[in-house]
Amino acid sequence: MTTPSTSSAPARGSASGTVLQILFSVAFVHLLNDCVQAVLPAIYPLLKQEFSLSFAQVGLITLTFQCTASLLQPWIGLYTDKHPIPFLLPVGMCVTLAGVGLLAVSTSYPMLLVAAGMIGVGSSTFHPEASRVARLASGGRFGFAQSLFQVGGNLGSALGPLLAAAIIVGRGQGRIGWFSLLILLAVIVLVGVSRWYGSHLRNAVKKSAAHAVSPLPRAKVFQALAVLSMLVFSKYIYMASLSSYYTFYLIEKFQVPVGTAQMYLFVFLAAVAAGTFAGGPIGDRIGRKRVIWVSILGAAPFTLALPYADLFWTGVLSVVIGLVMSSAFSAIVVFAQELVPGKVGMIAGIFFGLMFGVSGIGAAAMGHIADVAGIEQVYRIASFLPLLGILAALLPRMEQPKH
Repeated sequence: MTTPSTSSAPARGSASGTVLQILFSVAFVHLLNDCVQAVLPAIYPLLKQEFSLSFAQVGLITLTFQCTASLLQPWIGLYTDKHPIPFLLPVGMCVTLAGVGLLAVSTSYPMLLVAAGMIGVGSSTFHPEASRVARLASGGRFGFAQSLFQVGGNLGSALGPLLAAAIIVGRGQGRIGWFSLLILLAVIVLVGVSRWYGSHLRNAVKKSAAHAVSPLPRAKVFQALAVLSMLVFSKYIYMASLSSYYTFYLIEKFQVPVGTAQMYLFVFLAAVAAGTFAGGPIGDRIGRKRVIWVSILGAAPFTLALPYADLFWTGVLSVVIGLVMSSAFSAIVVFAQELVPGKVGMIAGIFFGLMFGVSGIGAAAMGHIADVAGIEQVYRIASFLPLLGILAALLPRMEQPKH
């Protein structure tokens, strides 16, 4: 059973067309935003030395950022679902701009915590609202729009540490201020996006109000959301094991140089970006449930084999895992938004917040396992997580795939 909102959206989108300029704008700002976010952990060694911090104090900086970046997102999304604020996007990015500036001039540990919190607040404002704009500009190609938006963030996360190494490391805390230019550029782009958003807001609100009826009973919706949350859990705990500890694993198990290990990590991150971009359009064509099923459970044979592979096959398997697993997130977000029509911002906030939170908790937990049992044990334990993809069988059928 489908409602008019799910069946007619593509038709309406075909008439209006995908607003590619807006989609590329929000994806570009996602790149800038996540690039600056990725700089924060990259400069921890610098901050630890300059402020004589303990590892616990460094961890508290991460906790401050993660709490503001993840816990606020659903509430901001829920509020703006009811009370849309077009210019919240550039205003929120200005908070990030202030946080980066404060990080560059901080003279005390409390100031560092405030700066990290401000960067997190800006992120929690950006993600749900930008996801809403991407959907509004999708022309009915919801998976494509979400994938394009998400791949911008992936590229930014990969570029952040490289730029930090080139601009900041070895040159002092003050160089952090150069990243204010990236955020200022993001603010300028978002002003244009917000003008477009505002001009289309009245019509978009009318459509969502007219069709904000879930195609499923409430109990089925909650069950499906719970399943999607578990799938995000399995996906991002495993992905955290690769993004956070892959270089350590290669160095310890295969005795490769640091530069070689970083190259393997870069190839993995490139595969993640490619898989993220592919997942949404494929979901638009064959159905999002199929993409979710294949991308998580389908990765299990490769994750189970990884701990026992030699260096060559470790590289090959990591690329396959990155391509397959990363294709799920866009499909999951769009699937959840179709479960709860009219709550685009809240759903985006929940799942982006869950992604941040799970990744942070997973990285910390696996770090503890690595300390206690060794880095190789991390990959043996984590290899079973994609088997939770079997839960995708419990998801309802939401759309007819396009052939």
